[in-house]
Parts: sequence; structure tokens; C-alpha cells
Amino acid sequence: MKKKIFAIIPARYAATRFPAKLMQLLGDKPVICHTYDAAKSSGLFDDVFVVTDSDIIFNEIISRGGKAIMSIRQHESGTDRIAEAVQDLDVDVVVNVQGDEPFIRHEPLEKLVRLFDNEDVQVASLKRKFENRDDAQNPNMVKVVTNRFGKALYFSRSKIPYQRDESFSTDYFLHVGVYAFRKDVLLAFTQWPQTDLEKTEKLEQLRFWRTA
Repeated sequence: MKKKIFAIIPARYAATRFPAKLMQLLGDKPVICHTYDAAKSSGLFDDVFVVTDSDIIFNEIISRGGKAIMSIRQHESGTDRIAEAVQDLDVDVVVNVQGDEPFIRHEPLEKLVRLFDNEDVQVASLKRKFENRDDAQNPNMVKVVTNRFGKALYFSRSKIPYQRDESFSTDYFLHVGVYAFRKDVLLAFTQWPQTDLEKTEKLEQLRFWRTA
């Protein structure tokens, strides 16, 4: 049976670092509309929704013929906001596309979606190599280390791995905040308590390391 795959775009109006960022005009329309259109035009999803706490964003999407869902409760994270939105939707795999990714490309999204052809895959995300190695020092750019099979070993705001030997050079990878979950895993994830690792780094993906 074919899986139903939805793209859900969490969209807060009152962003901490850049309020109303998603409503800033980029050419002829706001950033959030470009992101919605990019997800829609990829052709990878059975449906695309913006889920928001903002009447402004909701009305903007609806007025342009898009689909939007208003959050009922207050949420600490986009993942929590998405989980509420999909709880009663008939969907198998949920892809969390960040609202500030207006230039998200088809190729990485397709790679992410195709991973779920393997029934063992429950959660997946994206990474890309830092072109400028100095960017790996920036704590606002989250790093990820994976094993040779692409399974995440750790995420951090710190520069990882630490380069102990200056004569050996390695690549550093940015964690691109586009997640995909099987619906049941997403709903379970939002009920788990925060771990010490998550509280320390302020990275919700570290909740998967529940023994820490």
C-alpha cells in the first residue's frame, strides 16, 4: 500500500531572533509562501500544510489558495506544533519543512522521502558539508556526526568532531533542520521528557538519546 506523505511547515510569527521573519517579502510574496510553494511544487507530497499560531500567516496562506492549520495550544517547538496538527490526519510519514527554507530543493527532499521505502526507518533528517570550515565554530549552526551508514551519533552546537591532530583534516557537517517521522513515532516523541543533553544544548533532536 502506498504511504501517504505530507509536508507540514511550522510557522511562528513572533520568532525570537527575527520577529515576523516569515512574513518578510522576498520578491513578490512573503518567505513562508515561497517555502509552501517550494514544498508543493516538489511533487513529493500527497498534501502540504502550514501550521501556525498566527492569524496573519494563516490568512496569507489561505488567501493564496494554500492550506493552513491554526494551532490550538501554545508550543515550545515546531515539532510539538506539527504533532498537534497531524494527530487526526490520515498520514503515514510527516516531513517537517522549516518555514524559513524558501529555496529548499527537490533533490534532498526526495532523498529524505525515499528513505522511508525501508520499513526500518522511523526518523530521518538531512545534513550537508560546511563549505566554509570556520562556520563550524558558530553555535547557531548545529553540527552532526554520523557513522558510515549515515546514522546520527550526536548533534551539537560545538564543533564536532574535535580536531586533536592539526596534521589531519576532516569534514564538518551542518544539520539541516528538515525532519521526517513516521506519524506514530512523531506523536510518541512529543510525549517523551526532555533529556539532560537536550536541556544542555537546547536541541530537541537529542531527546532520542533518552538514556542520557
